[in-house]
Amino acid sequence: MEIKCCKTHVEHALDVFVAEMKSYPILTELSEIEKLSTRCDYCEEAATYLVANA
Repeated sequence: MEIKCCKTHVEHALDVFVAEMKSYPILTELSEIEKLSTRCDYCEEAATYLVANA
């Protein structure tokens, strides 16, 4: 499972991940290039973080 999110939605993304996967995610910051082309899964802002299990 991967969730790309902005700074506003990072806490929500962490909560959703834990609720669905029953494990703790790895939170990584996207590179500057990825930030330009990636949108938040919850809004239209640029994504800043990747919440994933690997």
